[in-house]
Amino acid sequence: MNQNRLILSSPLLEIMISRLCQQLLENHQDFSDSVLLGLQPRGIYFAERVAHELRQITGSNIPLGYLDATFYRDDFRRREPLKANATKINFVIEGKKVILIDDVLATGRMVRAALDAMQAFGRPRKVELLVLIDRQYNREIPVEPDYTGMKVNTLDSQRVLVEWKEQGYDADRIWLVD
Repeated sequence: MNQNRLILSSPLLEIMISRLCQQLLENHQDFSDSVLLGLQPRGIYFAERVAHELRQITGSNIPLGYLDATFYRDDFRRREPLKANATKINFVIEGKKVILIDDVLATGRMVRAALDAMQAFGRPRKVELLVLIDRQYNREIPVEPDYTGMKVNTLDSQRVLVEWKEQGYDADRIWLVD
């Protein structure tokens, strides 16, 4: 029997996003050398929220792009056929500080794939990882986020589901699904 347990919802989610944006501001000040890359498919909703809040605070137009690393994954041929998502990066990342943004960090495979996919757009000076949820104890590749909204202890059989209003849900929620 599947059980969904609510981990987080609004307004706590908005507070968490604001806290993460404050941490980014401490490290990137005016973002003149920094860009944001949301990982497709679900990290883009979180990235859009972060970019919107940072733009409101700084008044700057911080570059935001979408990166699809589907075909850079080391397991994409072992899974059911995957559908590619759009990569939209209309700025240079060469020499920039890139903040990779994803909703959930689990095995680390998607982040490793994103690092490979990003090379097609230049060599960044630095790459940081911002995640909303860090699924601890599920890592298969040694990847740790620089910025974390919340750490969640999960079993291999569980997954974290993030629902955004932008996806058509009536509210923002984060669930632990058994």
